[in-house]
Amino acid sequence: MSRIETVEQLRSHYKAVSPRAAQKVLSKLDPHCRRFIGLSPFVMLATSSRDGALDVTPRGDLPGFVQVADETTLILPDRPGNNRLDSLTNILENPGIGLIFLIPGVDETLRINGTAEIRVDEDLRRASAVEGKLPTSVLRISVREAYLHCAKAFMRSRLWDPEAQVERSVLPTLGQMLKDQIGLAEAESQEAMLARFQHAMY
Repeated sequence: MSRIETVEQLRSHYKAVSPRAAQKVLSKLDPHCRRFIGLSPFVMLATSSRDGALDVTPRGDLPGFVQVADETTLILPDRPGNNRLDSLTNILENPGIGLIFLIPGVDETLRINGTAEIRVDEDLRRASAVEGKLPTSVLRISVREAYLHCAKAFMRSRLWDPEAQVERSVLPTLGQMLKDQIGLAEAESQEAMLARFQHAMY
């Protein structure tokens, strides 16, 4: 088995990048990027520690929960979660981040690369309040690259196709899986978990 170890070897196994793909990267958020972010209720946040330990975490809320402050700045609120703080800890060590924005039913995605800082300014937190509840912190993201990504992966995966959806019952409940994985004394019912989440969602 041959291992690829250089960029030259890698490129020799692939076709040349298309002019459109090479030219589509923007350094600022144009109206199309802003509109995409405003319609998106879900974003994947990628971070890395100083030592290269990687993490990708989902962030979701009502469409437009990530605010466009200006053409190179985004504000991403940190809603209540499991308090592991993996992403935030990584950002303290290495501010470089990547984002992929999704819109339900839309096969294209928006990719953004840049840097982030953790802010607890009262005005920034108040601007992201929901039902009077402020996020504990927000990420102030400086955009370095922004570009739209084609639909091929979503078309192949049929992610939004109702006929391709998997019945939740094919997997155990999250509580049961955690019981099996880490030896919890008993599995919390799915109903109890959802009720607890609804109570602490913001």
